[in-house]
Amino acid sequence: MKILFWVSLFITVYTYIGYGVVIYILLKIRKALNIKRPVFKTIEFPTLTMITTAYNEAAILEEKIRNTINLKYPDGKLNFIFVSDGSTDGSEDIINKYPQVKLVNNWPRKGKMHAINTAMEHVNSEVVVFTDANTFLNEYALINIARHYADPSVGAVAGEKRVESTTGDGTAGEGFYWKYESTLKKWDSELYTAVGATGELLSMRRELYKPPPADTVLDDFMLSMSVTQKHLRLVYEPDAWATEFGSASVGEELKRKIRIAAGGIQSILRLTDLLNPFRYPMLSFQYISHRVLRWTITPFMLIIAFVANFLIVTNQGGVHYMVALVCQLFFYLSAFMGYLLRIKPIKIKLFFIPYYFCMMNYAVIAGIIRYFSTGQNAMWEKSKRQVG
Repeated sequence: MKILFWVSLFITVYTYIGYGVVIYILLKIRKALNIKRPVFKTIEFPTLTMITTAYNEAAILEEKIRNTINLKYPDGKLNFIFVSDGSTDGSEDIINKYPQVKLVNNWPRKGKMHAINTAMEHVNSEVVVFTDANTFLNEYALINIARHYADPSVGAVAGEKRVESTTGDGTAGEGFYWKYESTLKKWDSELYTAVGATGELLSMRRELYKPPPADTVLDDFMLSMSVTQKHLRLVYEPDAWATEFGSASVGEELKRKIRIAAGGIQSILRLTDLLNPFRYPMLSFQYISHRVLRWTITPFMLIIAFVANFLIVTNQGGVHYMVALVCQLFFYLSAFMGYLLRIKPIKIKLFFIPYYFCMMNYAVIAGIIRYFSTGQNAMWEKSKRQVG
């Protein structure tokens, strides 16, 4: 029982804290050894097409289009495509008001992946950028992304996802999570390659685009990892960011997380070659540490660590086991307080972090169960977002 406790505790701590410490140390060692990546001066920016997918986003679409056409990039090298995935709220009429934007209809609605494939038939630029209709990019996002393509070892570039919260409830934990995740992505990218990207802002060389199967749930993750399978790097660029409002409630965020978890299991089963450290030495280490553990065994390790700790203490396991149990109880009590306070006028953000952490791990377990029982439809009902 003690071995079970320590193994489960080690896996949990390594997954969420230890891996970050390891790559931080590795980066410090590389810096001390003065190992630097070659610098490629950007002489000429590549031609670029920006694809925005939308399904019933009329309420925010005009603001998104204005944000898009005001992005900085060399004249004559940038095209915009907005693809409406079977929208029924007049989205096409809004898009048609702007001659700078090309409208592509994906009718009837068949999901984001099919919409992207439809839009890609109209792309002949060197680089393609994918973004969502409910996100807003900083003015120089495209320039900061495109400069990396001067390096021939770079196959894709991902931007940073930023989450704003206007409600102050448990979704505040979502913003904290993305700040931590962004730090890990930055270190991953500096060490070798980022491990996956979000669809809010992802770019890749047009020649590398290979559509995943039609039933793919995490299209953004599969597209970005398909680049790393070719031994090319996925660079993370924090100075190109996509901002969106957090989920309207923790319930909406939970719905989204369960879908992502189901898609995570699907991705792992389809990217088995990335688990081979002989073929992908550094990438395999990063992929397993940063993604696979989170999406598979670590949530179950949390449960095992608590149960094993409780059984050890009840059988007079020692003072240090009692301290460990008290710490676990305090953490889960804080999460429960976050759950109770999520709809109360009292807002203590300290409680929302453990609450979001527990909710996130519950979503993984629920997503695994969903995937292996009923499956996860690639075309799904989008989560409701907060309003700025």
